[in-house]
Amino acid sequence: MTTPKYILWGAKGHALVLAEIVRQQGGEVIALFDSSPILDTFLPGIETHIGIEAYEAWILKQENIQNVSAIAAIGGARGSDRRDFLKIFRNSGVKTPSLIHSSAVVSVSAKIGENSHILAGAVIAPMAELGEACIANTNASVDHECLLSAGVHIAPGATLCGCVRVGENTLIGAGSVVLPRVKIGANVIIGAGSVVTRDIPDGVVAFGNPAKIIKA
Repeated sequence: MTTPKYILWGAKGHALVLAEIVRQQGGEVIALFDSSPILDTFLPGIETHIGIEAYEAWILKQENIQNVSAIAAIGGARGSDRRDFLKIFRNSGVKTPSLIHSSAVVSVSAKIGENSHILAGAVIAPMAELGEACIANTNASVDHECLLSAGVHIAPGATLCGCVRVGENTLIGAGSVVLPRVKIGANVIIGAGSVVTRDIPDGVVAFGNPAKIIKA
């Protein structure tokens, strides 16, 4: 049986987490790519290439590129970057699967978008839907019927109660709680440890208990 081959765009901490899932599933990371020069990588021994031109040159050298999978290993509030690299991957002819840790719990009725990351201990409840390039980070909980648009990141330990709506590229900070049926807009940052009790509009930073807009 052929070992699945993966490449990661991003050579820092999030790559370390995703590489563990790759190994867990019997695959191997064969190359790393990053936008800026780095002195050290969290994955020693794996060749690292810097910049989009280096990525394109590497792709051209591969004889069976259709057998390679690519993941954007970019965390934080950078959902738009993950989505941009997903487009690049598609145009390159590589596969763009999602990665789901073996300890995550994903309902059979949930939907996980392309190139998303479901990390250790995360729970994706019945009829929840995640768009492409989303992250449900370590011990995050996405309850029933939540709808997450593309590029959303639910940080470690954050909880979305039932029927929450989250707009594209939004970050829900670590340890935050979003109450049922709340709607959070696109390109929002919810600060760590916040309790979101009411709707939040697009493009703001909100923080606190209850969460209040601190930057528009």
